[in-house]
Amino acid sequence: MKIQNELGTIEIVSDVFTVISGMAANNCFGVKGMVSRSMSDGLVYLLRKESLSKGVKVHFLPEGTVNIELHIAVEHGVNIPAVSQAIIGEVRYIVEKTTGVSVSQVEVCVDSIMAGR
Repeated sequence: MKIQNELGTIEIVSDVFTVISGMAANNCFGVKGMVSRSMSDGLVYLLRKESLSKGVKVHFLPEGTVNIELHIAVEHGVNIPAVSQAIIGEVRYIVEKTTGVSVSQVEVCVDSIMAGR
């Protein structure tokens, strides 16, 4: 993503968006963590904190905005629609505040439900 202003050009690579999005989602109530689905066996794996970006996909749109897709595991017993709405709002706010790039859409994919502590 390139942003131009009167002082020059700023280039923000997709890894920046994935890390920011993963951290913002992971800090929301009810989220156990980001997940990755194995293509070979179809199982879902909870990612460590240092691998949060693997549970995030960023799509750059021609109009200069981004779509963000998050793959998460939630705690058993939480209200999934409420948690998802909180994640959408938090990720959109943090990404836009940090990068200055508008977020068109945040898609939350709940891939797993895990027992509490």
